[in-house]
This record gives sequence, C-alpha cells and structure tokens, in this order.
Amino acid sequence: MNPKKFFAELKRRRVYSVAVAYLIGGWALAQGIAQVLPVFDIPIWVVRLIVLLIILGFPVALLLSWFFDLTRYGIVRTPDLDARSINTVRSVRDSGGDDSTEKSIAVLPFNDVSPSKDHAYFGEGIAEELLGALAKVDGLRVAARRSSFWFKDKEAELGEIASKLNVGHVLEGSVRRDGNRVRITAELIDACDGFTIWSETYEREMHGIFALQDEITHSIVDTLKLKLAISPSRPARSTDAYDAYLEGLVYSDKNAEPELRKSLEFFQQALEKDPKFSRAWTGIAKAWLWLADAYVAPLEAYPKVRDAAVRALQLDDEEAEAHVYLAEAKRILDWDLDGAEAEFNRAVEIDPNSTPSNYFSAALYAARGDRDKALAYLQRTSKIDPASLWVSNFACELYRYFGLYDEAIAAGERALQLDPTFAHYGEPSLAALYREMGRFDDAIALYQKAREFTGRPGFGLAITYARMKQREKALEALEGAIAGWGYRPGDAIAHVHVALGAHDDAIRELEHACEQRSSSLHGVGIAPEFVPLRSDKRFRSILQRIGLEPEKIFAATAT
Repeated sequence: MNPKKFFAELKRRRVYSVAVAYLIGGWALAQGIAQVLPVFDIPIWVVRLIVLLIILGFPVALLLSWFFDLTRYGIVRTPDLDARSINTVRSVRDSGGDDSTEKSIAVLPFNDVSPSKDHAYFGEGIAEELLGALAKVDGLRVAARRSSFWFKDKEAELGEIASKLNVGHVLEGSVRRDGNRVRITAELIDACDGFTIWSETYEREMHGIFALQDEITHSIVDTLKLKLAISPSRPARSTDAYDAYLEGLVYSDKNAEPELRKSLEFFQQALEKDPKFSRAWTGIAKAWLWLADAYVAPLEAYPKVRDAAVRALQLDDEEAEAHVYLAEAKRILDWDLDGAEAEFNRAVEIDPNSTPSNYFSAALYAARGDRDKALAYLQRTSKIDPASLWVSNFACELYRYFGLYDEAIAAGERALQLDPTFAHYGEPSLAALYREMGRFDDAIALYQKAREFTGRPGFGLAITYARMKQREKALEALEGAIAGWGYRPGDAIAHVHVALGAHDDAIRELEHACEQRSSSLHGVGIAPEFVPLRSDKRFRSILQRIGLEPEKIFAATAT
C-alpha cells in the first residue's frame, strides 16, 4: 500500500484519535492504580497484571478503531474506502483545481420544524449567517449561498451535493421556533464517508441568537482544526430588526416584482427597529438593483440603489455587497468605469469569495475588453458558486461573447440542468448561443419554453426571427417583448433592428438607451449581434460616451 494513502486511511478511520485518547487514559489509569491499590493491601502482582492488561489492550483498541466507529447512533462498522468513493473524491478534487476538499464546506438551509411551519425564512437566515461567518475563516473554502441553497427541498444524496459543490464537509440542521424560544440543531458531516463528525442542539431565547451563531461557528472551526480569522465583533442588534431582515433576505433572492417589493418592506421594518443596521440598507440596494430595468426604469431605480449603498457604507465600510451595488450605480448613472472598478476591487478585497463581487467584476472587465481579467473572475465565480443558475447562465453569455463556444455550451447546459424550466430567471443564454451557431429551431424552443414559465416575453425570440429573415414574426415578437417590460429598453430593441438590417433605427435606440441609463448598454461593444455596427462612427461614438475604448473591445472579441 502507498504509505501516503495508508496514513490518510489511518486518519479517516480515526486511529490516531483513539491512540492518543488511549495513551492518555491508560497512563492516568495506571498511575491511579499504582497509587490507590497498595493502600488496600492489594498484592503488587495484581497491580502489575492490570498495568500489563492496559498495555496489551493498546493494539487491540487500535485494531478495533480500524474496523468500528463510535457515532451518535452507536458503534457502527467503518465503511471501506472502495474504488467508487475514491473516484468520487478524486473527481471532486480534480474539478476544483488545486484546492483540496479537506478544508471546504457547504452550509445547507436549516429545515423548519416549528409547529406552524412558518419560519422557513429563519432557517435560511441562520444558515446564511453561519455561511457568512465561516467565509471569514482563514483556510476554509465555503460554497456560495445560491449553490448551497439550490438543494433546498430537493431529494439529493450527500455525495451528490458534495460532488456538485466540490466540498469535503456539509453543515445541515433544523430550527424550531416557538414564540421567543428557539431550538437549533446543527450537524457537521464528512462528505467522504457520510459520517457525522460533530452535532449539537442549542436552545435559547431569541435575544441570545447572535451569540449562538458565533458559538456554532467556533464549534465547527474547532472540529475542522482551523484557525479562526480575527474580525471585529458585531455591534449589538435588535432581534426584531434581525428577524425582519432575515425575512427580507429570502424575498430579495426572488426575481419576481412582488417578492422584491416585499423584501423592501421587511428591510425598511428592520431599519425602523434598528436605524444602524447596515445590512438592511445593503438589502434595499440589492432589491432595487434587481427591480431596475426589468420592472422599474433605470433612472428611477439606480439612484435608490446608490442612496441605499452609500447609507450602508456610512454605517459599515466593510459591507462588501454594498460596495458592489455602489459600483453598479457609478457605472450606470455616471458612466464612471474607473470608479466602479475601484469599488469592485474593494468588495473583492473585503470578501474574495463573494459571488456578487466576482460576478460583477467579470462583467465589467468583459465590457471593457479586458479578456484575461474577465475570464479569471468568471472562473472564480463559477468555482465559488457552481450550482447557481444565475452564474451558469452568465458564464454561457460571457463565453459566447469571447467565441469560446465549447465552454459556453457546457455552461448553458449546466444552467438548464439546474432548472429545466428556467422559471426563476430571464432568458436562457444557451438559446442565444444556439442562434449564433445557426441552430434556430433549438433557440426558438428554448425561448418559448422560458416564456411559458416566466410569463414574460423576451427579446431573444424577436432577434432569432430577425436573423432567420422572418421580419413579420420578428416585429410581432418585438412588440410583445416591449409590452412585457416596465419601460422601453433601447439597447434590447437595437439588437432586433441590427438583425433586421435597420442600422439607423438601431443607432436611434442605442441613443435612447444612453438617455435611459440602461444597465446592459455596456455589453453592446462585445456582443456579437452588434458586429455589423462596428464600422459605424456613430456606434463608436456611443461606446466612447459611456466610457469604453472601441478598438480595445473589438480586438478582445476578434476571432
């Protein structure tokens, strides 16, 4: 046997732990016997016999520890590390590059076992708080929230979860809330063998919930033998404000307008109870960001994004997400790309494993034609959040922009596997990729399927019909798409006009998009749909007006 594998197997079967515990316990017992038994005139040969039995028991204990394990379910046989599990662990590690799964964890949403079953938001909130705290631990890689929470209410085996998220440990649990009393059960599982390596049940009053979260986090860190990164203690908060914030957080992750507006109500309630609750302001910025463009005109929404982000940072400059949302406001309202980049860099500095920080950084660098930086941040985002429909769809789009079709197909198909209905997003980027590849029927099928579940017509179908030279169908689809949006999105309409060969109309719509401050306008420089306009001086002028360098962008996307 390979010595390295043998010692790793000793560790997995906890032989080392048993050996240390036995030596300490055996030594203490032998010392006690040697001191106590002679007092009762016990013959010295009896003392020697007991000490000898303790010594002979040492290899027996090690042998037993190899085959059996003591768990909360009693003594069970330790499973062999067969070829299948070896291959599973190897594939997980290989997919993650150089990172080992030994120091990685996914935090799943805690199940709601309350009598009334109306505190699911609280279970998700507790899990997110623990996820955020663990993300600050030096040397521990934590799967992103969207990826971990994707498994909620899904019948997935532990091995499948660990493989998809590329983690070595999984934290799951439950919450039971009854009035002001809360019981939280947390369980840390080794994804390699499926055994529980730590579990605990806590019962507290709600006013002690913050200390409880820290207690659970420290217990997990101690179990994983890691060093907790020193961070400033959190200011005391109102538990009522915190409860409202958690509920708002759940709604802010939805993409429908009613849920996003409901999240704003809860975040506002949190601020009414605790005006210094910075993360509530961050939540407001987030909600307005996702309301913008799709449901609310940009010039109405993004000033609210900026105001909320600034307020959050005035209370706590370490709010990484608030820096992200402030960056987006600078990019869209001011065309200040350097200022946006500085804010994104600050966000990544504070929280390198944040999905928004890396996601929006990738988008900015792509828009500016910094291909290498864009792809580096995209790959980081995909690694941090591998089970996110949002991230996979974005990756498909960005890879398509750079002509990396194999990578784009893989990302797009992964997005559809995560949610075949695509009901919780907008349009599938895979459909646009199919259109670029000439697979028009496949593109139309995906666009129509997305429309069936979202109830909102998109512009992709109109662009596809235009590329197929079916003008009437394209204009009909375009009218339906415009009617389904909260305002007239000039850059999206321009896509259709370019495909129809109406370049003057396309330029006019792009000018309108500039006036509107459309958030997606920075993407027209690298989008392959706009290649026919690249020789038009008016198109180049628009790109320069919004802070882009046309020649740099065109060179980055040249095939």
